[in-house]
Amino acid sequence: MALSLKPLGNRVVVEPLEQEEITAGGIVLPETAKEKPQQGLVLSIGPGDRDEDGKRIPMDVAVGNKVLFAKYSGTEIKMDGKKLLILRESDLLAIVQGKLK
Repeated sequence: MALSLKPLGNRVVVEPLEQEEITAGGIVLPETAKEKPQQGLVLSIGPGDRDEDGKRIPMDVAVGNKVLFAKYSGTEIKMDGKKLLILRESDLLAIVQGKLK
């Protein structure tokens, strides 16, 4: 997906990954019962913050990383019918290396 949204500073654009709609026991969850997603895919990153000398501090995340973030952090926007989050890099908790259960 070509994203026409470039975040500023140390911000990232994340597409939240929704949880399963069916539990392990086969129960279908309605939209109101689902937890707010806490992991997502990084779609775009800003250039990074500046240090005291005005030099850019590189970001620790990259486009394509799967990340964990705090449940109620960031600003939610809709673009092309998709829910996206704009988060500060400091709102990200971890980069997912393997598969989460």
